[in-house]
Formats: sequence, structure tokens, C-alpha cells
Amino acid sequence: MRSQSSLMTLAERRGTRTGTPHGLVLLRPARVAYFCSGALAVVATAVAMLSLTLPSLLSGVEAAKGSLRGTALVMVCVAVPVLVVAMSLTARGSARGLVVWLGTAGYLLYQAVLFCFATPLNNLFLLYVAYLGLALWSPVTVLQAADLHAFGERLASAMPVRWITGFALVLVLLNAGAWLVQIVPAVFSRNPASLLDGTGLLTNPVFVQDLAVWLPLLAAAAFAGRRRATWGLLVTGAMLVMFVLEGIGVATDQWFGSRADPASGIASSAMVPVFAVVALVVAVPLACYLRDVDRTPHNAEGDDRDAPSSR
Repeated sequence: MRSQSSLMTLAERRGTRTGTPHGLVLLRPARVAYFCSGALAVVATAVAMLSLTLPSLLSGVEAAKGSLRGTALVMVCVAVPVLVVAMSLTARGSARGLVVWLGTAGYLLYQAVLFCFATPLNNLFLLYVAYLGLALWSPVTVLQAADLHAFGERLASAMPVRWITGFALVLVLLNAGAWLVQIVPAVFSRNPASLLDGTGLLTNPVFVQDLAVWLPLLAAAAFAGRRRATWGLLVTGAMLVMFVLEGIGVATDQWFGSRADPASGIASSAMVPVFAVVALVVAVPLACYLRDVDRTPHNAEGDDRDAPSSR
């Protein structure tokens, strides 16, 4: 918890507000946001480490248990360190840090839902619930504290907004299509539950999350971003971060799952390079996006023709 306290102290020294090198304020009083995300880092690490070091606590089909351990590895080796670094950068006034902070918190929230609803009840259940609660409230508190006007001032007017948001919309369509081609035939068949064969689940929280929450959110943000609405650009960037992490995570959990049960239909080593490529492809528009964040405010240059709107 020492790193969490250090970040909160740094924010306090800035008047409990995260400032920018240009005197604008990215986060209004943000003590709660830093506390929630700091606690999230601690609890997510505990969940991941216990899943990795005490596999006997896990139950369910072997491939699913293997996949969960792969997810845990990515959480502890990639997601949590990225979250802590992003929080530190944001405390020092980085708008890029804010985007990555939100995206990483979103990734950890996604995994928290899977730990709670795609993992058979075990001795870690209450820890999973605490993880989900912190993962849910962390991005909420960050967004509540964020100053959209200040963030918009940190976006270069030259950012290729239409290309980035267009890519995001294509991503939504491809992801939704990939799920619906599996779901629609199953739900109109005599045995809809065949969609879950081999998973040991009663429903699929991946389908539920993606189709009910994440893909509609990305679509709404991308459409708003095309009009240069600041909230849309912030959420679009954060979700590109989330998709890169998810690509890395799925590639890893597919490898672990296929190793645990090579005959399983829910995990395949052949999908490892596929999702690794997905992560690399999504990283391209993300890099273009981040390249044009933390630039000198456009108003200081006397040109606000393409200024993002804080709507």
C-alpha cells in the first residue's frame, strides 16, 4: 500500500488535484479515485497470485481452470504494473496516464466479472467479490474526478480522429459479429444450451458483457469522438488500451487452457497467435492516439478550430 500512499500524497501536494505541465487540472480532488484504484491493484494482485500458486482452490473443467490461471498471470505481470505506472503518471500531470489508467481499470473490471460469474464457487469467493467492487468503482471515481475540458486541451487538433474512431467502430462490428454467428443459431435451435458445451457454465458472461456493456459503450464513444466530443475521445482511447490488454490476455489464457486440456473445445493453442496479432493490430491506432495526447494546448497556439468539445 506504500505506492498508493505515495500517489495520494503527491496528489495532495498538488492541492489534492492532478495538474498538468500547462497549469490545467486533469483531475479534480481525486483522493477517492487513487484510493479505489490503489486498493484494486492490491486485491487484483492477491486474486491473481492465489490463483497461480494455489490451483487446488479452483474448480471447474480443466481447460477453464488453465485459462483462468493464464488470465491471472497477465493480471499480475502486465495489467497491475501498467495500472500503477499510469496512476503515477497521472499524478504527475500526464493525460496519457489518465487514458491508460481508465483502460487498465476497464480490463481489470472485465476480468473481475469472469472471476465472479465464470468461476465455480470456491474459497476465494469473497475476495472475488471485493475485487469486482473495487474494479467497478475505480473507473467510476476516476471519471467523476476527470476534468474533460482540461483533458480536451491536451489533445492535438491534428489527431486522426475519424480514422481512430472508424477503426473502433469496425472493431465493434467484428466483435459483435463473431459472437452473434455463434449465438443466433444456438438460441433458435432445439438445444440452446449446446452453446455452452464443454464450458461447465450456465451462461456465458463474455457474451453478456460484450454485447450488453462494452461494445455499445465503445460504439457510443466512437460516434461521439467523431464529432470531437471530449468524453468520446477519452473513452475511445481507454477502450483501445483495454482491447490491447484483452488481446494479450486471451492469447495467454488460450495457451494455458490448451495445455491443461489439449482435447478441449474452449481453448486452443492455434488461437494464441491470432489474439497476439489482434493485440498488435489494435496497438497501431492506440499508438496514433497517444502520440497526439499531452501536446501543447491548441488554445495556446491560437487555433481552436478543431478544439474537442467537452460535451
